[in-house]
Amino acid sequence: MQIIKLSAIDSTNDYLKQLSREKKLDNFTIVVANEQTKGRGQMGSKWVSEVGKNLTFSVLVKNVMISNEKLFDWNIVVALAVLEVLERHEIQKVSIKWPNDIMADSKKVGGILIENVLKNGESFDSVVGIGLNLNQTNFEDLPKATSLKSLTNKNYDIFETAEEIVKKIEEKYQQLDKSMTVFWNKYHEKLFKIDKPLAFEDSKNNRFMGIIQGVTHDGKLQVMLEDDSITFFNIKEIQMLYK
Repeated sequence: MQIIKLSAIDSTNDYLKQLSREKKLDNFTIVVANEQTKGRGQMGSKWVSEVGKNLTFSVLVKNVMISNEKLFDWNIVVALAVLEVLERHEIQKVSIKWPNDIMADSKKVGGILIENVLKNGESFDSVVGIGLNLNQTNFEDLPKATSLKSLTNKNYDIFETAEEIVKKIEEKYQQLDKSMTVFWNKYHEKLFKIDKPLAFEDSKNNRFMGIIQGVTHDGKLQVMLEDDSITFFNIKEIQMLYK
């Protein structure tokens, strides 16, 4: 796999998208930045990372054979790949907080931003951006964040970790046609706070209790309310309130 190393860039996703428009790139080309000045999370939220201590990278994945109606399938494949790498490094109690935050116990250790270019309805090209807290230990202004070093007291190589994650994504990419049911089951097993009473706040600042039942194939969070009714929420329509 080709790795492009940058000292600083506004966004590895934006850089890789532009580069792929300008020239033909190999599948699984990686762009890694020492500093990302305008890193983004879901729906434009900002990703903050200490310079030189964490992993911020994007990878180009071509011809993902998933229909446009099931785009969230690709999200769960990528999230599971990251989770499995963390488990290989003996990170405990890892989970996926809907839609794409990577958690260790109740603290965020990473995040994923996927941007797809749709093609013929049955496949797409994807730029997968991943931010992972590796060696940063000061989270004074981010009480719900942690890092691999904070959890294990070990130092991690940025480029080796990127390669490890991309190899795991490629492995799952090769299994798409036969393993999606297995992937979905694993995703729900690893879904943060599933089946537990939890406080929520909606986009109008209304607070309520509910229990996460799962995630639908179009990426909506399925929540059972106190009256036993089921409601479905899109990204940014709801946030979890937890300690």
